[in-house]
Amino acid sequence: MRKPTARPAKPSHGGQGQLRIIGGEWRSRRFAFPDGPGLRPTPDRVRETLFNWLAPYIEGARVLDPFAGSGALYLEALSRGAAEALALDLNPDSVAALRSTLDVLRCQRGQLLQSDALRYLDTQSPTTYDLVFLDPPFHKGLLSPVCDLLESRGWLAPQSWVYTESETPPSTLGLPGNWRLHREKKTGQVYYALWQRQT
Repeated sequence: MRKPTARPAKPSHGGQGQLRIIGGEWRSRRFAFPDGPGLRPTPDRVRETLFNWLAPYIEGARVLDPFAGSGALYLEALSRGAAEALALDLNPDSVAALRSTLDVLRCQRGQLLQSDALRYLDTQSPTTYDLVFLDPPFHKGLLSPVCDLLESRGWLAPQSWVYTESETPPSTLGLPGNWRLHREKKTGQVYYALWQRQT
């Protein structure tokens, strides 16, 4: 009797995800990213809302993304005319995938580093940034200390914008007192907000 052929097991981690750039120079281009623990790519609808908020400020901006993950926000900013962007991530696969995407897009305005955000930001910044994306893994208490380092170590331009995603309302985050809450929304269990630094 012939034995049935066993089907190969599907990887439990899902392997890869795919995202689409919404607007700008690379509009509708798709890119792959490796799955990882705690990875939550910012959904299309949220990105569209965020970049509508940022529309007057993104062109020519210097952008910092300390928890790049899939790279969705980082690539969207570059597509929409950011002058330069620095992304950090601890996962070497994420950094390699983003580097490959930049090569395919022939973009030389993006810099990528495999680094721990807290350790990297705990140094004096060589330049200031106009826009910072903060989408750290949830339930690890990373948002408040990162924001303190951005402020105390000179990473922020005088009127810079900071975007946060969090599992708790913006009012509970305990961010620096000179950051003014500009816009906020909630989608599912995620709160997202845009802050402007006041000098």
